[in-house]
Amino acid sequence: MLRSLMLSSAFAVMAASSAFAGQQYVDESKYALSGYDPVAYFDLEQVPVGQKQPEAVPGNASITADYNGSVWAFSSEANRAKFLADPAKYAPQFDGHCAYGVAQGGKVPGNPNLWRIVDGKLFLNITPNVVGFWEEDVNGHISSAGTKWTKLESKDASSKSWKAINANDGTYSKPAPQGS
Repeated sequence: MLRSLMLSSAFAVMAASSAFAGQQYVDESKYALSGYDPVAYFDLEQVPVGQKQPEAVPGNASITADYNGSVWAFSSEANRAKFLADPAKYAPQFDGHCAYGVAQGGKVPGNPNLWRIVDGKLFLNITPNVVGFWEEDVNGHISSAGTKWTKLESKDASSKSWKAINANDGTYSKPAPQGS
């Protein structure tokens, strides 16, 4: 009886938690993170503030997993397994929306090649210019975004494409996912 009650309680908590998850940003690729591998960021060498980060690693259309109502692509089975073991660790903050945009009170797309890992969390921005604003006060913007996210999270995900923004020309050269 007690075990049954505990399992029911655990299921209710899990169901309630997933109900509060926002809509993942998915662009025309139909993949979360535009088909790039979320785990691979954590193996890339992050550069100092003010310098361009390495490009994201394209996922493979044949190595996927579902999380937060979206399909995610991975560059290897090992990365897929790491993600499935702890998806919240690897998924970008703010459901893949631009962290600076959230700090300003809106949901705009995140460009997977404009990223930074802070305190073990992946953050995206929308354009190279926005990265400059973001980097002026990364911790302050993270704090502001965290406060504003509670009101934005339940709103629909951005339906715009980060690739359609001219300022993003040249921010990527590797199509993702590969093998699609």
